Amino acid sequence: MPVSIVSLWLPILLAGGLCWLASALIHTLIKYHNADYKELSNEADVSAALAASKPAPAMYTTPYCHDMKAMESDTVQKKFNDGPVAIISVMPNGVPPMGKLLFQQLMFFIVGVFLVACLTSLFVAGGVAYFSVFKTVFLASFLTFGWAQIPHSIWLGQPWSNSLRYLLDALIYASVTAGTFAWLWPN
Repeated sequence: MPVSIVSLWLPILLAGGLCWLASALIHTLIKYHNADYKELSNEADVSAALAASKPAPAMYTTPYCHDMKAMESDTVQKKFNDGPVAIISVMPNGVPPMGKLLFQQLMFFIVGVFLVACLTSLFVAGGVAYFSVFKTVFLASFLTFGWAQIPHSIWLGQPWSNSLRYLLDALIYASVTAGTFAWLWPN
């Protein structure tokens, strides 16, 4: 029998909350994401140079190249060859608003799990075996929480080790979500 998305409200909220909790534990206790960022040896100089240009919050590149045609010029080629080549994310000044950011992260998980529930309810009937639910939810959750991280290493210069840590996170979130749904799947 088909499963209504309404009947999945409890596993959606519970799995979203448990993923958020797992994320909190990863970042506050296990802390393997501390290796994601490196300190510049001249951080004060770089900060002063950025502050002098007063950039608005946005993503910037250096060297800046507005299209592929411009990249063919000798001037732009020299800038790339001389370096540095960087993508800089500028955020608003001040201490990050942790309450707002943690709430947004919780909503990310709940909406992600909701989308997984929508997909799973289309393909998995009520009353099926635990593992049938688990494997479908696991794959959909891994894709939801992890796979989109790969282009950050391909295009944005994120080290592959960072992407691998985010894929590990996705495996954890997928396991939590799949276990929750398999346990609470309607009969």
